[in-house]
Amino acid sequence: MEELDLLKKAWQKDTHKFEQVSEGEIYKMLHKKSSSIVKWILIISIVEVLFWTAVSVIWNTDEYMRKIHAENTIIYFKVVNFINYAVILWFIYRFYKNYIKISTTASTKQLMYDILKARKTVQYYVWYNLGMAALTLIAGFAIQFLFNPKMELLKDKIAHEQDHILLFKTLGIMLLAIVIFVFIFWVIYLLLYGILLRKLNTNYKELKKIDL
Repeated sequence: MEELDLLKKAWQKDTHKFEQVSEGEIYKMLHKKSSSIVKWILIISIVEVLFWTAVSVIWNTDEYMRKIHAENTIIYFKVVNFINYAVILWFIYRFYKNYIKISTTASTKQLMYDILKARKTVQYYVWYNLGMAALTLIAGFAIQFLFNPKMELLKDKIAHEQDHILLFKTLGIMLLAIVIFVFIFWVIYLLLYGILLRKLNTNYKELKKIDL
């Protein structure tokens, strides 16, 4: 933002004529930066989908379900996976539309509105993914507990325990693991999208000063 800061200082010191020129230059710079940020959001989201698709291909979930005799859950996972991909692709489409809108915006007010809309879309996308991560982990732990033969000894101990302390400990460990994993995902999303969102917010504040 050094070039922008120099323009702002010159704008404050010089004449009214130069002020009008500087205002236009600042708008063009913010417009260009905002468009670039939204383009990177679109690129990162596409790369993210490709990465998770590659992971799902490498790790065959269906084969693992058959191995632990949980074949009945395969169809449910396929349905959830289909819905999840549909939602993710919808978000990517919205990122693309936001990029097109910001790239072609011609007024300060419209650019400010488009920036706010783009930020909200990303925020909803992150929260959706965190929610799906939590639900996937819960389902994964539940399937492991119910179907994995290695859990039989633990289930037998819980069944014969009167005070259910072991059950609460098991649930506590699972909950803690879910919180830790979701927190890790949140940190990753913070690094991937948080920096870009902060830059968009900075651009919005600068545009607000121009619009006053």
